[in-house]
Amino acid sequence: MDAEIADYLKTGVEVARIAGKEINGAFLEEKRIECKSSAVDLVTETDKHVEDLIISTLKKKYPTHSFIGEESTAAGKHCDWTDNPTWIIDPVDGTTNFVHSFPYVAVSIGLTINRQIVLGIVYIPVLDDLYTATKGGGAFLNGKKIQVSCQEDLKQSLLLSEVGSSRMESEVTIKMKNYQALVLAGVHGVRSIGSAAVSMCLVAKGCNDAYYEYGIHSWDMAAGAVIVQEAGGVLLDTTGGPFDLLSRRVLVASSQKLADSISSHLTHLELPRD
Repeated sequence: MDAEIADYLKTGVEVARIAGKEINGAFLEEKRIECKSSAVDLVTETDKHVEDLIISTLKKKYPTHSFIGEESTAAGKHCDWTDNPTWIIDPVDGTTNFVHSFPYVAVSIGLTINRQIVLGIVYIPVLDDLYTATKGGGAFLNGKKIQVSCQEDLKQSLLLSEVGSSRMESEVTIKMKNYQALVLAGVHGVRSIGSAAVSMCLVAKGCNDAYYEYGIHSWDMAAGAVIVQEAGGVLLDTTGGPFDLLSRRVLVASSQKLADSISSHLTHLELPRD
């Protein structure tokens, strides 16, 4: 591994663990909750505090780097993604899970250089599970190398997806139609665990075969994207075309054949870009 990337990874892991301690400390406490884009798009004081902690720590060590964070973007900061080294951060991926003390809550930290994702860190503090990957360096869970299931048969697959936070009837109708199409196609099941980053990592780990979602953001996907790829999975747009970090949709799968099968059953949503 390149020494510079190794330093970025080491620092990112240290920051993720510090952030995880903050999440664990607040996990079973009463939360102060606010709403963003809808009544079910939630944010807590912990989201804001943890993002500030992550960005301030990284900025102190890497003052020339850029940052894209979920909460700072929600507060009105422009999502400006350039060739400059850019940390893309979701401080509490799975805020609704956090609000309900459901354990699939993750710190998600990705780094891009020249608009290419070069490393990803997803830390699930309640479970103390740390997923890491660097481009060309493999994917790991708690230091042990992981790989996708390599499943190719849609009818033998277990999938992950989410309804998301939008309550627009037209969007929800299409998402339900997609669930129905895949269930009727014979998949073993479709699970929803409430975190894009964790879902992508579970595909990387090999205990789920694919994950797709519409309506998520760059900070939900950046870290998990490289982790899945380095575990041997495929990373695509839901149409089956090239992945676009700003498109607000993603399809990851254990094989190209399975990804193609899933995509063929989906009715696609066009969403405003990040």
